[in-house]
Amino acid sequence: MYGTIFNLKVKEGHEKALLDEMNSQEENPKGMVAWFLMTPDDKSKDWIGVAIFRSKEDHVNNANRPEQNESFQKMMEHLAEEPKWTDGEYPISEII
Repeated sequence: MYGTIFNLKVKEGHEKALLDEMNSQEENPKGMVAWFLMTPDDKSKDWIGVAIFRSKEDHVNNANRPEQNESFQKMMEHLAEEPKWTDGEYPISEII
């Protein structure tokens, strides 16, 4: 599996709007296995997202979709800066 872990610096007062935007996706991209969003207990820290795809190819294809770019632009309205992305392979994974 392959994917990305990303940090989101949310603009103050935009938390609910960002959650609403992220929840508005009606269909999952091809090859997506799961995604998670963490809001840390320490409210001064960035939110952390995890996206998991079956393969690097599925991840890259999703990143290049016009719908993904549109979703990203809407998300950016609620962020203080571009997300910090870390892409890579998940050599071990398990959801219990």
